[in-house]
Amino acid sequence: MNTVIPLPAQPSLPVAGQPGRFPVRRIFCIGRNYADHAKEMGASVDKANPMFFTKPADAVVTDGADVPYPSATHDLHHEVEMVVALGGGGANLSADEARKLVWGYGVGLDLTRRDLQAQAKAKGAPWDVAKGFDHSAPVSALVPASEVAPSASTQITLEVNGEVRQHATLGDMVLDVGEILAALSTLFELKAGDLVFTGTPAGVSALQRGDTFRATLEGIAAFEGRIS
Repeated sequence: MNTVIPLPAQPSLPVAGQPGRFPVRRIFCIGRNYADHAKEMGASVDKANPMFFTKPADAVVTDGADVPYPSATHDLHHEVEMVVALGGGGANLSADEARKLVWGYGVGLDLTRRDLQAQAKAKGAPWDVAKGFDHSAPVSALVPASEVAPSASTQITLEVNGEVRQHATLGDMVLDVGEILAALSTLFELKAGDLVFTGTPAGVSALQRGDTFRATLEGIAAFEGRIS
């Protein structure tokens, strides 16, 4: 292809135990998918009308890189989430059809400029600048779905500076993976390369420069990082 500017680098994630990488096409996220988190945020859960938002693909932070503290905020929050990576796509899918799209699993952080989100909520404005900023999606290496199978009892945990901040099981999710993907496929045509963050449990709170974190999806994926 003859381009008038250099082609941007393709965002990608490492794959555990493999030299190849997973190219990231888009990042979708679901909000309020754990009832206790919705409650701590003063919100309610509407299972019939899930709330989705997006992040740019190049928001991923991988391979142990530090996470820069973002500009324009004094209240950066962590939200640990299971991440699913899609190896196929489609629109208007059933939950069973959608589950077959999953190529792999990981764990990530949906970083949030909470003060900007609060300002947007107060004005009834979109959350884009609160959610979709640079370096807002640190993610572990992916593990192929052919090798692992998360269950309702699988635990998801985030430790900050060695102290547990968030902890739940995947059974606490309001919508499971198939249901999330099916609902999302009525709004977008899903495609290979898409990542989906599946919601965060209660316990979100602030991160400071110099904080270290460890995110774990029990028996599947884990990664560590630092806020710089």
